[in-house]
Amino acid sequence: MALILCIETTTTNCSVSLGENGSLIALKELNNKGYSHAEKLHLFIQAVLKEAQKELSDIEAVAVSEGPGSYTGLRIGVSTAKGLCFALDIPLLAIETLRLLKEQVPEPEAQFVIPMLDARRMEVYNTVFQGTQKLVPTTAQVLDENSFSTFLAQGKCLFIGTGVQKFKERCTHPNATFKPAFPSSKEMVLLAQEQFQNKEVVNLAYFEPFYLKDFLIKKKSTSSQ
Repeated sequence: MALILCIETTTTNCSVSLGENGSLIALKELNNKGYSHAEKLHLFIQAVLKEAQKELSDIEAVAVSEGPGSYTGLRIGVSTAKGLCFALDIPLLAIETLRLLKEQVPEPEAQFVIPMLDARRMEVYNTVFQGTQKLVPTTAQVLDENSFSTFLAQGKCLFIGTGVQKFKERCTHPNATFKPAFPSSKEMVLLAQEQFQNKEVVNLAYFEPFYLKDFLIKKKSTSSQ
């Protein structure tokens, strides 16, 4: 059993929680249109520790949402988590972001749960779960009216995440239901405890976020006027 700090920053939701023996004991999060992670993350860490009446030195591991998601959000979350682990000499746990969305869905609600995070234009990061089993690799997919047709033909599909509105506008299949949602650190608590018990830790020195795609920087025009 352990006291684990959980950090989720892959979307506009800046979320920090504290789990003890697999149970949530403190949560602080803020979701707004902008990314406030750089200003809020360390304050939220202090807030959950104060709420739970714990000290930073009491933490036995840090769990971070590994992606995919916002490049900037991932960098802030992972760099903070790694810094804490180095300073406290404790292990780092990495939790798959799309699994956090899947954990928000009660088990019998749909045959397939398809988490999707908004990416560029008509693209989403997604995967497919049936129960606890992940059926396909996480991918970046451009949506159209035929997306996920194989799963929709087999049974009820629940699409959850920040990218569902894109697909809802194109999908009219009767087996499809849609749930807008953001990843939260509160779903990390039990998953982090299980990984800690199983010693499923990442290499602190070499761990990098799961970006899935390269970060694109728009270059300034060099043409003369």
